[in-house]
Formats: sequence, C-alpha cells, structure tokens
Amino acid sequence: MKAPTSPTSAPADVGVGLKPQHYMPALEAVSASTPFPAGCPAWFEVHPQNYFGAGGPPHRWLSAFAEQVPLSFHSVGLSLGSADGVNVRELEQLAALCDRYAPALVSDHLSWSGSASNRYPDLLPVPYTRGALDHFAAQVARVQDRLGRSILVENPSRYLAFAADEMTEAEFLHALCARAGCGLLLDINNIEVSATNLGLDADAMVDEVEPALVGEVHLAGHAREDHAHGALLIDDHGSAVSDDTWRLFERFVQRAGPRPTLIEWDTDVPAFDVLLTEAGVAGAIIRRAMRRHQSFAGKPHALA
Repeated sequence: MKAPTSPTSAPADVGVGLKPQHYMPALEAVSASTPFPAGCPAWFEVHPQNYFGAGGPPHRWLSAFAEQVPLSFHSVGLSLGSADGVNVRELEQLAALCDRYAPALVSDHLSWSGSASNRYPDLLPVPYTRGALDHFAAQVARVQDRLGRSILVENPSRYLAFAADEMTEAEFLHALCARAGCGLLLDINNIEVSATNLGLDADAMVDEVEPALVGEVHLAGHAREDHAHGALLIDDHGSAVSDDTWRLFERFVQRAGPRPTLIEWDTDVPAFDVLLTEAGVAGAIIRRAMRRHQSFAGKPHALA
C-alpha cells in the first residue's frame, strides 16, 4: 500500500456540487468569506472525471477553490462492480488527481458501468448476494490500496430488485464496510427513489443504516412518473429536494448527528443562488440536530 495522503477534513456542514457555470459566483462567495448560509458553502464536490485532463482552465479553477475550501471527489467511473474488476485507467487517473489535490473525501457507487468490451453511461445495480459482496469488497480494497486512503460507497437508486437477493441493502453495505474498511455515502434521495419504486419502507431503510459508517450525505431531486401501477421515481438530480427527502434527512441527522451534506444538482442546473437556498434548508436541519444532541448531552442520566 502506498503511504496515505493527508487530506483536509470535510466539515459536518453543507456543501454543493461545483459546476463550471457557477465557477465565478462560487469563487466570489469563497473569496468574500461571507458566513454560510448567506454566502459560501462549507465545501465543494466535483466529479473527478471532469478534471482528468493535464491542465487548462478546469484545473486553474479547481486549484483556486482547493486553496480556500475542502473538496470532495465523487467518482462516477470506477465501475467497482464490473465482473472483470475496476477500471484500471480510471483508477490511475483518480490516484493522480488525489495526489494533486488531496481531497477531503473520495467516493464512488455501489454499481457497475462496463464490461470487458463496453462502457455504459449509467450506474447499474448489483445483486445483494454473498458472491457479489466478495467481488465488490475485493475491488474496493484494490482502490483503497492504490489511493492509500479509505473511500465512501454510495447506496444506489433502484428500479427493480434482483430475485436472488440474499440480504437487504443496509446489510450488504454494512458487510461491505466491515470487509473492505470503507465508509458509506448515504444518498437520502436514493432511498426515497428505491423505496417508492420497490414498495419498501423508506423510514425503515434510513433507520437501518449504521450512523458510524456514514461519512457523507447526499440530497438531490428526482423526476416522477405516475402510472396505473403507481408512481415511478427517476433519479435525475434535476430539481429541488423533495419534501419526503427533507423529512428522511432530518430523521437521520436527529438520530446520527450532523454529517458533511451535499446539495446535488446535475441536470437543468439552476443559478448558484438556488443551490445556496437549498443548502440553507439543509443547514437549518443540521443545526436543529446539533441543538438536540447538545441538549441531550447536557441532561443527567435517569436512574434505573
């Protein structure tokens, strides 16, 4: 294993996804050091695949942000679940970028995106079986050995369940963390999407997640289609966070305490101020959770 890098620490506060159309207003907010939520998010997340080029304007912008705020790298290309193993070229490019910027967090998905001869522009699900767990844990360990650090693995949005599933999603993710030494990126929107599409209990899914394993939370919007058999939710990251996702997020942080939390908006990207408004809602929920935890910590324990 290579020597670990020394990343900065991502604060347990709200970040936003950094988009090229927001470079200027986001950097102005960072440079002004205006306290959040009025001005600047606490950190920014990027898809590292957008910065795999050697130089040019993308790196000049990213370097300017990296000098002032923590960064999170949310990879979409390692294809951890592919039968022929992780994409080696993607892994080497990600390792070089991590060495260059020392991000606070690095993550990818509980999914696969390619085979020996094809690459797919999607995050495809894996079955929750012991065989899939063995393979996935080995690939996560391979990535962590190369990066010299642990990564976070994100729970997926699901549209169908595998008939051969042998465990719940949370059981699979918990076992993966135990086997590979990774953490979880808990996407609350993905829980709402999966629960709705598969007829599951979203509250129970959130409650089943072990808080100690969660290193980051994602909040995003989704599209909805109404059919004769019921609603179909599509994880498109193209709208504001839903009321149910906000409720599930508050349910989680009231139990778990604050975590680094991202407002994720990848399609039909709005003005930067819209992201800040969403971030402000998330920040208010986090602060309520902090007050609740501080209140409980200050109370004497009742005698049995």
